[in-house]
Amino acid sequence: MTRALGALRNSLRGLRAAWRTESALRQEGVLAALLLPLGLWLGHDGIERALLVGSVLLVPIVELLNTSLECAVDRISLERNDLSGQAKDLGSAAVLLTLLLCAATWALVLLPHWI
Repeated sequence: MTRALGALRNSLRGLRAAWRTESALRQEGVLAALLLPLGLWLGHDGIERALLVGSVLLVPIVELLNTSLECAVDRISLERNDLSGQAKDLGSAAVLLTLLLCAATWALVLLPHWI
């Protein structure tokens, strides 16, 4: 139990640090605060709700991973390096693809109900 509480404390410290330093995470947090209740309300069954909510939650998860990648790259060296830049660009691309996945999921789940 002590180990689990320590892990929880570390996770919350990481979330606080990311919230303070990452404007993208704050923007995604505001979006999630709006979309999560909406997804629960608009989903017609458990599967639709899980898809809508899960796709929204995936965005900040990938953003946190991207932020950790950027921190690790910056920790190694702040000097300009093609591989460091590529690593950061790949992390950013992962966030973009996750945002597109979220949008596509919402469209594919909700459009058939409206058409």
